Amino acid sequence: MPSCLICLGSNYNREQNLSLARGRLVELFPTIRFARVEETTSLCSHNPDAFLNQLALFRTSRSAEEVVNRLKEIEQRAGRKPEDKQQERICLDVDLLAYDGEILKPEDMNYAHVLRGMKELSFKY
Repeated sequence: MPSCLICLGSNYNREQNLSLARGRLVELFPTIRFARVEETTSLCSHNPDAFLNQLALFRTSRSAEEVVNRLKEIEQRAGRKPEDKQQERICLDVDLLAYDGEILKPEDMNYAHVLRGMKELSFKY
């Protein structure tokens, strides 16, 4: 079964939104393991609100497209709207970083919190 590395992030109702995401992810992907939650500074210069980020790793028989669709549903359940990104208010962002050994978001793989989470989860690519 393919392995999936995902990153969760929120800068609005952070604890509540990450908790909602973790609960739903456990239901969808029972083998999921989570790295510790980290507070990170915003990468954008306009919104000073800090993020909570967390990496997770799981195996699934679902396709990458199916996984992404489930992740987007979780974001919507947390109240994420398309216009939120323009306002730099992120209720919940759940990204599929890697699927079955393929890096899908190479620009994210060098963030310090991603590197620490990968080490904690023993994820290598």
